[in-house]
Amino acid sequence: MHAGQLQLLHDVTFSIQRGERVGLIGESGSGKSLTALAVMGLLAEGLEASGRVHLAGQGRELVSASEGAMSHIRGNDMAMVFQEPMTALNPTMRVGRQVAEVMTHHGTADRRTARRRAVELLEHVGLPDPAAVARSYPHQLSGGQRQRVVAAIALANDPLLLICDEPTTALDVTVQALVLDLIVTGVEERDAALLFITHDLAVVATVCERVLVMYGGRIVEAGPVTEVLGNPQHRYTQGLVAASDLEGVRKGEGVREGEGVRQGEGVQDREARAPLATIRGNVPPAGRFPEGCVFRNRCDFATAECETLPPWTPRGTHDAGERASGYACFHPVGGESDG
Repeated sequence: MHAGQLQLLHDVTFSIQRGERVGLIGESGSGKSLTALAVMGLLAEGLEASGRVHLAGQGRELVSASEGAMSHIRGNDMAMVFQEPMTALNPTMRVGRQVAEVMTHHGTADRRTARRRAVELLEHVGLPDPAAVARSYPHQLSGGQRQRVVAAIALANDPLLLICDEPTTALDVTVQALVLDLIVTGVEERDAALLFITHDLAVVATVCERVLVMYGGRIVEAGPVTEVLGNPQHRYTQGLVAASDLEGVRKGEGVREGEGVRQGEGVQDREARAPLATIRGNVPPAGRFPEGCVFRNRCDFATAECETLPPWTPRGTHDAGERASGYACFHPVGGESDG
């Protein structure tokens, strides 16, 4: 992806299968949200996407698709839940009408059916007295209730792909767990693919099966959650794990794969049991990351070799055809640098 002559994302390659839950993690400024907006065709003016995006069942390349085509696909085949629900809700329109409108706009239900299904969806996402919520305006609801409304809108047309961009950051831990639970339940019931963007490793460990680690607009490590968080190879991933408050990950014990937030430890049960490490330095501004390894100016193991771009190294016996599992680091954890 480019902003004028400045390239912000570099060779971002991944795929998500139906029914799969994939996390995209990294510090703010790493390129996570830009990746999601590029997939959705929602980049701000002045930003231009290049490359290819394919969605099953569309039979077309989405980066070059017209805005009219993308408008049909968004909300129907693809949907997104943003961090701040008030940016996704119309403050002048009643909640029920907003949920119903996404169905009537895409022709998946007539007005009468859409109104009925809107109340059903609001009930399905755990809102008390859904009929009363449907008659409410967004400002009359709490932050957690608004986020559940946004989730109901996103799931209304049974999308093939749901993208969640930090959907629980502004919520307290109890409400956070409820919202995560309904997201997992929603995609499971629809056999949908989930791309979950967050900086919270504990959330990834409880929600996702596979994880992509992004820094400097590049994916620097990828693989099953249990392997990447339990046994990180890239030095940036190692730093993120050391700075996390997920005890099992920090001890190298791994996490339980595929159990979901309902059966896992749960975000409300986490405790910081030891002092957390930090990654030295700060994330550079866009376009100011170093050449070669984008993490080398913050890495304690960087050498002159890191001034060139490290190749992608497949992890174990996993198929790396789509870079599904591997890392890009000249000095991986457990290598000679640790000896």
